[in-house]
Amino acid sequence: MKRIATIFLSMLLFASVLAPSTLAAEKSSELVDNVKSAILIDRDTGTVLYEKNSNEELPPASMTKIMTMLLIMEALDQGKLKIDEKIRTSEHAASMGGSQIFLEPGEEMTTEEMLKGIAIGSGNDAAVAVAERLAGSEEAFVEMMNKKATSLGLKNTAFKNVTGLPVDDHFSTAHDMAIMAKELLKYEDITKFTGTYEAYLRENSDKKFWLVNTNRLVKFYPGVDGLKTGFTKEAKYCLTATAEKNGMRVIAVVFGAPTSKERNAQVTKMLDYAFSQYETHPVYKRNEMIGKVKVSKGEQKQAAAVTSEPISLLTKKGEKVDDVEKKITMSKNLKAPILKGQEIGKVQFIKDGKIIVESPLVSQTEIKEAGWWTLFKRTAGMFTKTE
Repeated sequence: MKRIATIFLSMLLFASVLAPSTLAAEKSSELVDNVKSAILIDRDTGTVLYEKNSNEELPPASMTKIMTMLLIMEALDQGKLKIDEKIRTSEHAASMGGSQIFLEPGEEMTTEEMLKGIAIGSGNDAAVAVAERLAGSEEAFVEMMNKKATSLGLKNTAFKNVTGLPVDDHFSTAHDMAIMAKELLKYEDITKFTGTYEAYLRENSDKKFWLVNTNRLVKFYPGVDGLKTGFTKEAKYCLTATAEKNGMRVIAVVFGAPTSKERNAQVTKMLDYAFSQYETHPVYKRNEMIGKVKVSKGEQKQAAAVTSEPISLLTKKGEKVDDVEKKITMSKNLKAPILKGQEIGKVQFIKDGKIIVESPLVSQTEIKEAGWWTLFKRTAGMFTKTE
């Protein structure tokens, strides 16, 4: 099979699509007040619909756990962690202050239970316990967090712990937090946790523990199913929220509101604005196969390229899309091993010569390096065409 090169497909649909820069230019400067910074984005396209001081470096408090949960969900997706695996609590994890689920040293909970504790109850102890399981220590996990932030292109974020407890030089921005949330929401199962208002841990024991979501909008705003609140005296009241309505998912972030009531009110205004003014036109779901790429010296000769996230086009309300080109580019000269989820291509949507949406294509499965005997038999022509 010849290498798949660049493909252009014209999408003849209906009216006009707006580029992200056009949408951003129409934001209302008066939409949000009484917070230090804020941002509103469309999840699928990443288009900024509103922003206020969105690049100001501020303490994120427990919104830090968005990155913690992102690395957990990645590990689950890659098979490095099992949802029913029991995770043991260390002395260090059990010693965390602030919000916690009161894990005791040596206590074991499944990954699923730990995620409930992190996503619903903002448990610092649960966050550290899972971090230690994945990286060996909290410090090593923090290195993973910062490495991931760099890979996402986040230039104004630095983590010092996995919890968001106050410490010097631990900061982020509304913009960066929105990008982290966008990445986390690739894993649709996360909202099963962040969108749960109340649940129990240790339900069949004498230490039954009731969890109530710190994000009250999960209960009081239709469509809200995440993601994470934050509060410290320094950070004030913070929230990264997400909501879905009529197939459109948006992310709203606020830093530094004076009260939880004001925090929720400002996020509500942004969500109302997004859903009243914009709509999305779905193109792909996550994990849809787009094509195949030749892989040299692998156990399989080709890698299936799939979408890494849901992909949509965004317009103002009532408008549709027209004259949009789809450009698919596959990587060349790929050599095994290939990791599951490794970027092996990209898809772009282009309007009037400008890229309005771009998203990575990733390998659907892991492809290990072929052994010498396999390579020898291929050379000898002993493998079938359907290998």
